[in-house]
Amino acid sequence: MIDFRQRLNAAQYEAATCGDGPVLVVAGAGSGKTRTIVHRLAWLAEQGVPPASMLLLTFTRKAAHEMLQRAADVSEQGLAGVQGGTFHSFAFSVLRRWRPEWLEGRGFSLMDSADMTAAVKECKEALGIGKGDRSFPKTQAVIGLLSKARNKEQELDVILQREAYQLLPHAEALGRLGEAYDAYRREKGLLDYDDLLFELENLLKRNDEAAARLRERFRHILVDEYQDTNLVQARIVRLLAGPPDAAPQEMGNVMAVGDEAQSIYAFRGANVRNILDFPKLFPGARIIRLEENYRSTRPILDVANSVLSHAAESFHKRLFTRREGGAPVRLITPLSDKTQATLVATRITELLERYRPDEIAVLFRAGFHSFQLEMALNQRGVAFRKYGGLRYAEAAHVKDALAYARLLLNPLDMPSFTRIAALHPGVGPRTAQKIHAALASGDAERQRKALARHEGLRADMDFLDGLRARTLSPAGVLAAVVEQYRPHMELAYPDDWPRRQQALEEIVQMAAGYSELDVFIADLALETPEDETRDAAAITLSTIHSAKGLEWDAVLIIDLAEDRFPSRHSMSRPEEFEEERRLMYVACTRARKELDLYCPATIFDRAERGAVPAGQSPFVRELPASLTEAWTEGYGGILRRRTSGGAAVARPECFDDCQLPPEEQSRLRERGAPMPAERAAAPAAPDGQACGYCRHRIFGRGKIVRRLPPDKVQVNFPGFGLKVILAEYLLPEE
Repeated sequence: MIDFRQRLNAAQYEAATCGDGPVLVVAGAGSGKTRTIVHRLAWLAEQGVPPASMLLLTFTRKAAHEMLQRAADVSEQGLAGVQGGTFHSFAFSVLRRWRPEWLEGRGFSLMDSADMTAAVKECKEALGIGKGDRSFPKTQAVIGLLSKARNKEQELDVILQREAYQLLPHAEALGRLGEAYDAYRREKGLLDYDDLLFELENLLKRNDEAAARLRERFRHILVDEYQDTNLVQARIVRLLAGPPDAAPQEMGNVMAVGDEAQSIYAFRGANVRNILDFPKLFPGARIIRLEENYRSTRPILDVANSVLSHAAESFHKRLFTRREGGAPVRLITPLSDKTQATLVATRITELLERYRPDEIAVLFRAGFHSFQLEMALNQRGVAFRKYGGLRYAEAAHVKDALAYARLLLNPLDMPSFTRIAALHPGVGPRTAQKIHAALASGDAERQRKALARHEGLRADMDFLDGLRARTLSPAGVLAAVVEQYRPHMELAYPDDWPRRQQALEEIVQMAAGYSELDVFIADLALETPEDETRDAAAITLSTIHSAKGLEWDAVLIIDLAEDRFPSRHSMSRPEEFEEERRLMYVACTRARKELDLYCPATIFDRAERGAVPAGQSPFVRELPASLTEAWTEGYGGILRRRTSGGAAVARPECFDDCQLPPEEQSRLRERGAPMPAERAAAPAAPDGQACGYCRHRIFGRGKIVRRLPPDKVQVNFPGFGLKVILAEYLLPEE
């Protein structure tokens, strides 16, 4: 007999050995979720439950295999008959036995990604959609949009408005293409990846015999990472537990394990409401909280708990550890996002004296946020691996833009010329070689003839000639290049050019620290070769989404500034803002021993041609003063510890504590960064419009300055300035 009490803590033991009925295990980060599931399987086997009547649903085959293997190692009963796998693999196994009615007895084939691409292309050609229109999204993007609309169960128009506004002109055509793709699959007897889930749901709803037999077989259902389920997956679990009209006592035995605070994949269709509403879907369900953390120190958990305590809706768990001590969480305020890269790189060299490189990670909200840090690490010879987004020098749009700069420096640079030429329709490799030879000849007439039939390429060459005649800084050159390249980028990458534009603006900022363009280009090229760093010990750079499920001894979170984390678009919808909060919680709980938070005081804004004030992330502003050790970067790059403790800058846009030189303070004041004595009261409402006071969960009490129909208001928050916010975000003044 297994001594479960000896192997598990009290909450884990309760979850692993609970009796029949629906159970929700709310498993906080680092609380032993997998260990609990493994011992639940072993306990069921020990109680005489046949392995064949257990179903384990996970999100990866690897996770299912690992859990079943570990459960078999623990149990002496044998678990070979347990069916474990992903929702999709389970659906496929069921649909092989009970085929969808619309097939009328025919067999079906499961499409892989290549099949899906070929099918959408065929439908697109048959409809004549997008022919000759370079702004129409590429096939893979079309597939992604159709899948996202289906998994989120939203109209395609809604998906475009929220996530790909630049494609709205193609909404009608994309809708027709989606309908044609649906008809194509039915006609050919094909199921794609998403079809598996919806066809399984239809089977459970419409085929009473199949549903009854599945419920009879699978008496115990365990679902891992339940917070990552989409709507149809949650409905499948509910239908496997019992008929839609089943009474609570007639429900099957469902154990869902997850953490609402780690639901961060809404962009894939995951819906946090599934786990939050589990007690409603399964009346009488027991809720067991796993709160003892085995990963992080107490100071780190205190910060994570504080972040989560402000959530609009949660299961109100509080992580704790029995471990004593731990380094304080450091809150650093660099003067700018550029000096942030230098400070982080310096900090990493310090951490490398205590930890192995693979035990250090830098986390960020978006892939382009690490560009400046990548260069700073390269300059110091610190190897790194990046997850979630390409390195800046590997991204195609960055290579395109840099090709202009390289050709500016060296008109004979054939690879760069070929890359620019490829942006223009009708200019292939051979034509590019001929034109390049003509341009290199110095013969004006030959050059004119070579470019006569290629107006766009000639415009690019004229642009470069014009740049050579001007005296510009490297940042000025790159800014001009980005403007010239943007129309090409919009055509070449219609699916996501706004995101790529942000990355290019980051490159402009990186160049701002250089006085010579050739030195900047050389630094970009002189990064550590990938084949050398692959086997070498390297630190980790990662987006937070890619870091979920991982952990490191030391974690540094960068760019904790408004419009960066949380991202700008998340401020328009409450549910998206709450997901950003969960992202922050996930980032903090990746750290075992040390956690650093970086909140730059200014952010480079190319439109403003310089640094602009950056408010701290609201997730940082909410932290109690006692939870962090605050450090501020003084003029000259020297960090100094704040003696007052608490948040590094109580007034984020105020620079009195940053030791800026007078001329820099003047420049920031001109850009609207109020100094301590200049915090103005709210202005009166214009033209006699009604105004009043309101409250916001993050910014506090404010005065409504202007109403912006249909659903926004402009509010002046003391200490934070004017903000344009959705009216639904505001609370009436008490």
